[in-house]
Amino acid sequence: MTTLYRTVMMQPNDNVATALTNIPADNLVHVSCQGKVYEIKVKDDIEFGHKFAVVAIEAGNDVFKYGEVIGISVKDIEVGEHVHIHNVDGKRGRGDKTNETKSTMGL
Repeated sequence: MTTLYRTVMMQPNDNVATALTNIPADNLVHVSCQGKVYEIKVKDDIEFGHKFAVVAIEAGNDVFKYGEVIGISVKDIEVGEHVHIHNVDGKRGRGDKTNETKSTMGL
């Protein structure tokens, strides 16, 4: 019996999808978004609400979710790998990265 795991990917430029159910490692997942279809074998357990890569993301590249940049990869991320704080540095809401903060710090 094949289990269908629910996921969401909102924009065709996204490089991650979000699990809408828990997805055990080594399972095949189908992700579709506006005509793009991916068949991905997840490498890690992906919990509800967590992200996984739908394409390879090289270290230093932006991570896109819902059509927005949510962070930058700190290491190479393989297709199907869990995308979270262990391999992404957030860009959103980072007060320490604003120009105003840098200027008050003498940078």
